Amino acid sequence: MYVHDIDPIALQLGPLKVYWYGLMYLVGFAAGWVLMSYRAKRSNGLWQVEHVSDLLFYIALGVILGGRIGSMLFYHFDAWLENPLQLFKVWDGGMSFHGGLLGVLIAMYFYGKKINKSFFQMTDFIAPMVPLGLAAGRVGNFINGELYGRVTDVPWAMVFPQGGELARHPSMLYEGALEGILLFIALWWYSAKPRPRMAVSGLFLLGYGLARFTVEFFREPDSHLGFIAFDWLTMGQLLTLPMIILGIAFMVYAYRCRALVDGMNTDDRTYMQHHAPVASEQVK
Repeated sequence: MYVHDIDPIALQLGPLKVYWYGLMYLVGFAAGWVLMSYRAKRSNGLWQVEHVSDLLFYIALGVILGGRIGSMLFYHFDAWLENPLQLFKVWDGGMSFHGGLLGVLIAMYFYGKKINKSFFQMTDFIAPMVPLGLAAGRVGNFINGELYGRVTDVPWAMVFPQGGELARHPSMLYEGALEGILLFIALWWYSAKPRPRMAVSGLFLLGYGLARFTVEFFREPDSHLGFIAFDWLTMGQLLTLPMIILGIAFMVYAYRCRALVDGMNTDDRTYMQHHAPVASEQVK
């Protein structure tokens, strides 16, 4: 049976410590940059490659600020009140996906205004790239030995020192596989051709919500929170339920009310006619 014993520090040069957790975020952002650049180059002028770097900066800002603030608000509010500076200790882990998502959505709204894109044009574009970042983050959780699962006797159970001597589900790896790799494959395939506006965003919300809700049954609830209700509902599931509902609503609305016109979304056509004159000749 594997006993977790990975040093969270990847490199140390004197007082300078480079943590694996931070490196995993860099891997996620790098993957996002490569994929967004790839999609931008093949968008016939709808997206400009030069915007990708700025877009990634806004995303990173939203992830880090939103993730840390969300973690403190949703899971460690009392500790935050006792030590407000805990907010800045990103290297210790403790990033809330739901807080990070809200941070990214706010960032996308403001950056969309800057480049004359609608909110859902922005979210539909970035949604397929997000799961790889989530997968990288879950690998960081595994290296840190945090967010481990419930006690089990399955053959692949692992002992995490932070969780005591009993073997547990490596639930962070389950999340990395489902909300990371599997969701990325589904979204990348689905978004490879034009879809009604909001549909890609809806599929992301639905896919992530279902993956997270499911894995929460294997993940150890936060010790200071326990079960929120019914002796099984966790905080992660409670925060994920609105995502599932919104995901379904977005997809239904997209196909019923935002159907493609001649194979293209109307807001994309409008943007290309006003901001990409060469490409717009192809869609008249």
